[in-house]
Parts: sequence; structure tokens; C-alpha cells
Amino acid sequence: MKTGITMHLRLGSIAALATVALAAGPLAAQEAPRIEPQPTSSAEFDAAFPAPAGEATESVPVIQPVPLAEPEMEWPLGEAQALLSYIEQVGTEGLIPGDYEPAKLRELIAAGESPQLSEAASKSFSWLVEDLRDGRTPMDARVQWFAVDPDRDLLRTETLMRAALGESDVATVLNSLAPTHPDYAALKAKLAATPKTAKKERALIRANMDRWRWLARDMGDVYLITNVPEFQLRLTVKDKIIRTYKTVVGKPGRTATPQLAETVTAVVFNPTWTVPQSISVGEGLAAKVRSNPGWAKANGYTARTGEDGTTWVVQQPGPGNALGLMKIDMPNPHAIYLHDTPSKQFFDHDVRAYSHGCIRTERAVELGMTMAILGAKMPADEAAAISVSREYTKVPMTRTFPVYITYFTMGQDIDGELRAFDDIYGRDKPVLASFEAPRKLKTSQRKSDEEIIKLDNPL
Repeated sequence: MKTGITMHLRLGSIAALATVALAAGPLAAQEAPRIEPQPTSSAEFDAAFPAPAGEATESVPVIQPVPLAEPEMEWPLGEAQALLSYIEQVGTEGLIPGDYEPAKLRELIAAGESPQLSEAASKSFSWLVEDLRDGRTPMDARVQWFAVDPDRDLLRTETLMRAALGESDVATVLNSLAPTHPDYAALKAKLAATPKTAKKERALIRANMDRWRWLARDMGDVYLITNVPEFQLRLTVKDKIIRTYKTVVGKPGRTATPQLAETVTAVVFNPTWTVPQSISVGEGLAAKVRSNPGWAKANGYTARTGEDGTTWVVQQPGPGNALGLMKIDMPNPHAIYLHDTPSKQFFDHDVRAYSHGCIRTERAVELGMTMAILGAKMPADEAAAISVSREYTKVPMTRTFPVYITYFTMGQDIDGELRAFDDIYGRDKPVLASFEAPRKLKTSQRKSDEEIIKLDNPL
């Protein structure tokens, strides 16, 4: 009886949480969610679980970046002076006034309207837009950065310049580019309150203000965001935290968790895990499964051999599955996802960097149920029943949600306190160095050109 009461209270809490999130926006009017049962036949098994590439790298086509084209328009004296005034105070946004050539602009303003003034003002305005909208940090200093910011397409420089000149309000247009997330405002206030003599602290604040500009200005009404160095995941509605979950992230080095902006497309309850060849063959698991069927059955492993002679090992659903009891599908070339884990003792550690890149999530079944309610209009009782069925069940989303995997070394923690986090992957150094160097011209490159490492091993 006590267990039933506890489950009822948890379901009520999850349903209430989903109700709050649903209030953020209408659900898409689509057909009811399609529930996919556990594959049973050999043909179904092969179709549902194709052989993965294992932990591997994916070559990225080399596309030569080209400098961004900057529009040129006619700048009257009044608008040019407003632009100069904005440049002189842009340090409050964590940027460097000297990057935008204020001395040259001031000299040309003093000489009166001219084609040279229009050319200089157009260039300075364009550079400001690019840095306020996309971030000052060049792409080669953004280690493992694969989250493409859509703002360059949504807030085009030419459109913004035309608005600034047409409405005679340069400052308003430029201010409109600031990230809307509360952490940016908190960092900006912290920068204003930090003495100029505290150079290291101010540099760290500026670097993390810039990281917010690397992301979409508007992150959506309902989204998941995890800050890797904080080891926390947040379910957020209208930029307010609704629920938090501890995380275990990738170990430093080759299995460090990359920075991504992806989309939740489905929740998988009681997932299977197709073991990478690096473990199946490299560590002898396939041979052990073949030679010791009793052990294999006790641990949920089955094996099959493909036409090419390769043996694939699959761990069936169950509490001992490496993915635990829930996996959130968010398709990406890195094979990164959020999932449960049977090794829950690691959530009690302060530093939680143990995985092969994927993000193990505390109370993952609760999170999965919430996503099923929010994204597939699934009743809480049905989601609960599926979660304990021990049968593989994939619930596609009819309403998708963004997932942001970020890397901030200063920000508001889950209690709302602004503090620094350990730079567990050493990603601060190139960002800080880029602020000490002259500004680089922006190019068409939108993400890191580093190799894509497929990290589909949750262990």
C-alpha cells in the first residue's frame, strides 16, 4: 500500500510539472504517439538494431571558410555619432571598444558626412552586430563546439543596419541582440561590480558572457540545458528552472562531452544497448557471451553474427542495462544522448566526469515520463506503466524540445548563486587568449572543424 501511495504522489508531481511546461505553448496537433514494442523476430531485431560504427571518428568535409560580406549604407552624422557613443560603452557587454575602430570613426565624424564616414560606420556597425549576435571568440578557439547558432540567419546584419538607420535608433537595435537568458544579465551585472584591477575575474566573466552569444538568442519556451562543468541538467520553462537533475559527463580527453544544440525526438523506455566493437571484440565480450551462455543470460546479453562474420552483442532491457531504464533520443553525429544508468552511486560524487561522452542523468525515468507527457500527450499512468514494463518502448515526440549541452565556467548554479565552476576540460584557455589578441574577422564557419568522435559507449 505504501508503495502505491508513493507512486501516486510521484505521478501527481510529474503530471503537475508537465502541466506547468505545457502552459508555455500549444502542443502540435498531430496523431497520437506510436508505441514501438520490443522486437521479437530475427528480421525485426536486425531492422531495429543495425550494427553501429562503435567508438569511431567521422571525417568532416573540408570547406574553406570565406570572410563574411559586410553591407555598406549611407550614414548621416547623427547616426554615426550614436554608433560611436555605443562603441565607447560596449565594454559593459564584455566586449572591447578598440575592436570597432572608434578613433577612426571619431575623426571622420569631425570631418563631416562623406563616403569614407559611411564606409567606416558600416564596417564598425557590422563588426558590432557580428560580435553581439554570434560572439567575439573565433571558431578555432571554441574547442569541441558543434552547436550551430541560428541567429546569423534570423537577424541579418543588413536588415539590422537598415533598421538602425531607418528608425534613427542605433543603440536600440544593437541592444536587441543581447542573449535573453537570465545568466547573461547576471554576468553583466557581475562585470559592472567587479573592480578593473581584478583582471583575471573580469576576463573569466567576459569569456562566459561571450559563450551565451554562441547560442541562440531565444532558446525556446521549454528546453533542456546541461552545463557540463556543473554536472547538472535543467528542465526550463520560459528561462525559469522547473526541475534539476545531477549528471555524469564524459571523462577529460578523447571522451570529453562536446557542446551541442540538438532536439528531443523520442523517449525510449527500457532501452537495449548495442555494444561497440571496441568492447564486443576489443575487450572479448562477444567471445564471453558465446562461451558462457549462463553468464550472458544473467546479464541480459544476446549475440548475433552478420553476413560479414562480425558478431554484434546487444544488452536487452533491464535494470542492469548500461543505459538503465530510459534514453532520450536526440539524433546527432556524435551519438550523444541523455540516459539512465545502473551505476547510481556516482551521482553522490562532487566531480562526476566518468562517462564516454554521453550524459548519465539522475532520476532519468522521471525525466523520461515528463518528456512523454509533454511531447507525446501521454497520460501519466500510461507513461508509468511503460517505464516499469521491462519492454523496449520508443515514444516518438509530437512536440519536440531543444537540448543544449553547454560549457560555462561561471554562471548561476541551480540555487541561483553566481559562481565559478572548475574548467574540467581546459576549454577556457583558448577563449581567454582570444580576448587578449586582436579581433579576428568573421568567416562563414559556424562550428568547430575538429573531428567528430562517435561516443556511443555509455560505460
